[in-house]
Amino acid sequence: MSRLFSFIILTYNEEIHLPRLLQSISELNAPTFILDSYSTDNTLTIVENSGAQLLQNQFENHPKQWDFALRNFNIQTPWVICLDADQVVTNELKQYLLTFRDEDHRDINGIYFNRKNFFKGKWIKHGGYFPFYMLKMFRYSIGYSDLNENMDHRFLVPGKTTIWKNGVLLEENLKENNIHFWIAKHNRYSDLVALEEVERLQLARSQTIKPRFWGSPYERSAWFKRLWWQLPRYARPMLYFIYRAFFQLGILDGRTGIIFHFLQGFWFRLIVDIKIDEILKQQKKEGS
Repeated sequence: MSRLFSFIILTYNEEIHLPRLLQSISELNAPTFILDSYSTDNTLTIVENSGAQLLQNQFENHPKQWDFALRNFNIQTPWVICLDADQVVTNELKQYLLTFRDEDHRDINGIYFNRKNFFKGKWIKHGGYFPFYMLKMFRYSIGYSDLNENMDHRFLVPGKTTIWKNGVLLEENLKENNIHFWIAKHNRYSDLVALEEVERLQLARSQTIKPRFWGSPYERSAWFKRLWWQLPRYARPMLYFIYRAFFQLGILDGRTGIIFHFLQGFWFRLIVDIKIDEILKQQKKEGS
């Protein structure tokens, strides 16, 4: 069994995803820990049959769930890899991990993987969705979950990081092929994002990451987020959709891709802006 890294996986009703992920990492023979949010389908049976270690915790949001996992699992390896159940480790990424040596990364605390995101079976290649770098592997006890986010979760590490550009994760939530599921999920997410943004407006929440356009992938993302918060509500969803569809060539993703960019880039952001105004009006009413 690998003594260099362990896997942590979050689950909730993932019977259609978890076997696919576990199969993709089986050759790596690494310790696997699964934090479940009280699944009601066949997920727990799959976990039991896999031999992975299981804990359960009531889900509030992704950053807090990851924080719980990092604090409560008995990780014995110097590195940890944190994956969502709807992700798959590709053969290219597997080769990086099979040949991974700690001594080659003495001055590195975190490693970014690349991600291919799929929607209704279509690879979303444009619109800013590829390449898309995510810090998924880091030194245990050094990396941590950013609790200053409600929904857009990420891991952070002090010190140097590196990017495995060809180390690709596939991400495809098959449940989102049902548009009712997608809308209900993003409606819940919009509650979290709207509340978070109100707290930022009221200076009750700040960014953990220093925004830098020419910095790391997450520092660059923080720079764009800071710009986003300064844009006028209701106008910014349309500006963002136009930017993704035309300047980032989202229209080249075809009909399915355009639907995705519209839903995720415009519809979702518009719902967030509406809910921000509702929260502010309710607070004003309660304070009067």
